[in-house]
Amino acid sequence: MPGEGDENYLTTAEVARRLQVKPATVYAYVSRGLLTSVRARGRRGSLFPTADVERLAARSVEHSGVVERIESELTLLEEDELYYRGQSARDLATTATLEQVATLLWTPGDTSAVAGEGLFAADREGVLLARRAMGVVPEGARVTDRLRVAVAVLGAADPLRFDLSAASVTAAAGRLIGTLIAALPGPTAVGTTVGGKLWPKLSDAEPRPEVLDAALILLADHGLAVSTIAARVAASARANLYAVVSAGLGALDGQYHGAAPTLAYEFLERAQRDPVQALSDQLRSGEPVPGFGHRIYQHRDPRADVLLELLGDHPIVGTIRAVAARTPTFPNSDLAIAAIMHAYDFRPDAGDALFALARMVGWTAHALEEYAAPALRFRAMGIYTGQTT
Repeated sequence: MPGEGDENYLTTAEVARRLQVKPATVYAYVSRGLLTSVRARGRRGSLFPTADVERLAARSVEHSGVVERIESELTLLEEDELYYRGQSARDLATTATLEQVATLLWTPGDTSAVAGEGLFAADREGVLLARRAMGVVPEGARVTDRLRVAVAVLGAADPLRFDLSAASVTAAAGRLIGTLIAALPGPTAVGTTVGGKLWPKLSDAEPRPEVLDAALILLADHGLAVSTIAARVAASARANLYAVVSAGLGALDGQYHGAAPTLAYEFLERAQRDPVQALSDQLRSGEPVPGFGHRIYQHRDPRADVLLELLGDHPIVGTIRAVAARTPTFPNSDLAIAAIMHAYDFRPDAGDALFALARMVGWTAHALEEYAAPALRFRAMGIYTGQTT
């Protein structure tokens, strides 16, 4: 039993000072298993191993609790560029398939975009089931509403969904994405890329599958976005893949996240009639200009660069330039997706669906990392502010 003055142990007061919390919070950490306490020899009170305290101090300790730092080998955002496992997403968007990029993200230690032929093959019975599930959604519902319902039903129908091994999870993810695309209303394209199969579900225009393939790759992951955090929290609780995807879809439904392409689409619709008036009206509203600027990128969004370049000299690009010339910010990926939607007459809610389907690749990759990490590591400490007796 250690005694006071033992350099390998700290008193409650010393721990509180080190962690910059109240003594009561120290004991709360003990009750949650974040710290271990021992009785001090010859005196009242507890002592705490210094090593445990230092490990806890390495985390971000705030008034709201302990925020776990998430280490990831997946995505790097640096100097206005996006990388998947060290490879430029900008390059992958025009040289790789979605199968190759998914395999890259889902396979730890794989530094090359290896082939993943057949990865997104649809399950015939699953397609029928998903279509029936989507059919119960009201006629005016968005595509993402249909996706959420179908994911839940397909999960319930998979008796092996609780197998969290990497091989089982990646197989289920590929099958899920392929099945969802095939189940969406619209013609079925055969013998083409994932973007080619998705195209007739979103537009009647002449297909340009390379545009959708690039968009799916560029939107597959973007680090610890809010929907990805939601997916990782679910995976930390050892939720199955379908539940992880459902968690991501729930967060994606927020007006500040997955709805962004739709807001940009509506702004571009106004801007096509009169770019200056649309910008003026937006500035007058006091709200940010949809599709411009970014919290992480400082000077350009590499995803937007690639997608707008694929549109070439389409008139919608001229509209974007006319607006950009009058604002100090830059087009982001939401605006680029909105431009694609206008250029090829996509249905108005297609942007949200494209975002959701692409991000399922990233959520799967983050779930795989989380399944390999200690479980239940995201519980924050709540501070009660209500009435006391």
